[in-house]
Amino acid sequence: MGVAKAWLFSLTPAAAKLALLQQHHQNGVSNGGEKKHVLSLRSPAPAPAPVTATAPATATKMAPSPSQKERKQAVVSWSWSLVCGLMLFGLGLISLFTGQVASDLEWYSQRLVLNTSFYTKRSGNGREAIDVWKSSYSKFYYGCSQRGPHYRTAVKERLSNGYLLIATSGGLNQQRTGITDAVVVARILNATLVVPELDHHSYWKDDSDFIHIFDVDWFMSYLAKDVTIVRRVPEKVMRSMEKPPYTMRVPRKSEPEYYIEQVLPILLRRRVLQLTKFDYRLSSNLDDELQKLRCRVNYHALKFTKSIQELGHKLVMRMQKMAKRFIAVHLRFEPDMLAFSGCYYGGGEKERDEFAEIRKRWATLPDLSAEEERKRGKCPLTPYEVGLMLRALGFANDTYLYVASGEIYGGEETLRPLRELFPHFYTKEMLASEELKPFLPFSSRLAAIDYIVSDESDVFVTNNNGNMAKILAGRRRYMGHKRTIRPNAKRLSALFMARHQMNWETFAKKVKSCQKGFMGDPDEVKPGRGEFHEFPQACVCQKPFKDIEKSNDRDHHSAGKTKSTYNVEKPGEKALQISIKRNMGKERLSLGDDEKDEVFPD
Repeated sequence: MGVAKAWLFSLTPAAAKLALLQQHHQNGVSNGGEKKHVLSLRSPAPAPAPVTATAPATATKMAPSPSQKERKQAVVSWSWSLVCGLMLFGLGLISLFTGQVASDLEWYSQRLVLNTSFYTKRSGNGREAIDVWKSSYSKFYYGCSQRGPHYRTAVKERLSNGYLLIATSGGLNQQRTGITDAVVVARILNATLVVPELDHHSYWKDDSDFIHIFDVDWFMSYLAKDVTIVRRVPEKVMRSMEKPPYTMRVPRKSEPEYYIEQVLPILLRRRVLQLTKFDYRLSSNLDDELQKLRCRVNYHALKFTKSIQELGHKLVMRMQKMAKRFIAVHLRFEPDMLAFSGCYYGGGEKERDEFAEIRKRWATLPDLSAEEERKRGKCPLTPYEVGLMLRALGFANDTYLYVASGEIYGGEETLRPLRELFPHFYTKEMLASEELKPFLPFSSRLAAIDYIVSDESDVFVTNNNGNMAKILAGRRRYMGHKRTIRPNAKRLSALFMARHQMNWETFAKKVKSCQKGFMGDPDEVKPGRGEFHEFPQACVCQKPFKDIEKSNDRDHHSAGKTKSTYNVEKPGEKALQISIKRNMGKERLSLGDDEKDEVFPD
């Protein structure tokens, strides 16, 4: 549509010019060579006719014969046709590349009318500073994850296809994705979900259970209409089982069809099934109803325990008491993160040896080139580089920073440059030394406190694309697109290396240019792109406002729908049909199973 509009737009005025030029030339010749250049459409005056420019001097002494006139007229007409034809071709070619821009012109012009252009504003005195604290058009968006009108109520425990046990993996936020997707998988399988088991054996060695971090009663009651959830498999069911619960691991990013075809038959046979190392085991592209279920779990049902919430909100209030607004920075500059990234930060052989030792914990990690990883933008910024980026974007040195982080590689020496750039520097340890003591042995509970303060901050700054960064970025979009800044490390790395070759004004200008599209605005990522937990488009709606035409509203709404890889107007319908057929004896499922765990590549 956009290309067609652009082509017609380029064709019409050009055709009009061509007709006028030809008519003008014919009139000029018929009037004895008198040439009156009167053109419409604000066209530039054409060059003198080729006849007068190339005719010999003797031509003025002798009237040309009729045949000569006709030939000259034909040459001139053909020349103008060729020129205008080339113009049409060029305009058409350009329109092929700009058609989409033309089709979206109304939307972008509307943003300008509403003064919502993020990076610069025009005033009588030139350019004004950007609003780095809040996107000016975030107010037009809100989270929407309500159930649809035809949404089927959760199947009862006694009628379900069996009990689904989930063993999550990783740190707090990685486990959070596993819990979220576990609810969706239970819905797809028409299974009763047992409260998920948290990982006690990962790098963080935290032995906290679900009930120590999340409000389990709230979790079960909030999702009662979606999935039946129980605390444990009933003893009666366990005693009736001939074999222990079957254990398997599904591939990453599995489609709903995989669970129906490969997991459901085993669940029906064994009645109790455990999925291990459950993190990112479900595809990003699902039906909208399942995507909205993901949002209900992640943004509503997973509420922290009372003790974690109280301390987290105390820290938020203490920050807000000191400053009207504040930034939360997730530095993610811990030794394990840096070792995993394969990057190098100038610490010599000591640093290389330390990182090499840490990397031994991951047997499948490939050898990486630190230089190549930095060029690809895969290396976290140093705390000093984070500070430089924020100052260049326009945050003054009186800005209050809350730093969410674990052990910083290099300790205080690494943090000193950031403190010098932002003297109002705080951590959870500084804000709640005594109150924090009960939480210190538990890394996941400490991470939950950082999560709360980061979520409530006016601006959240990530330093890598890790689990906490993704989960919080998605939540902040759902909650009205609160500003979330992601460093464009690929472009910034080269800029930091050349920092001393330019003055501060030039450096700041280049940083702002690098960060276009990385500031947490609603239209930064095309709908349907990226990881769903970071960009939950199916759960973000646009508020109606009179300045945007209904057609644009419809376009935005349709663009926000993700690709449906599994038709689930009634989620779990296929699983329910298989269950009914089994009970009626119309289908006999015979899948051999092995007592050994099934191992799939990650």
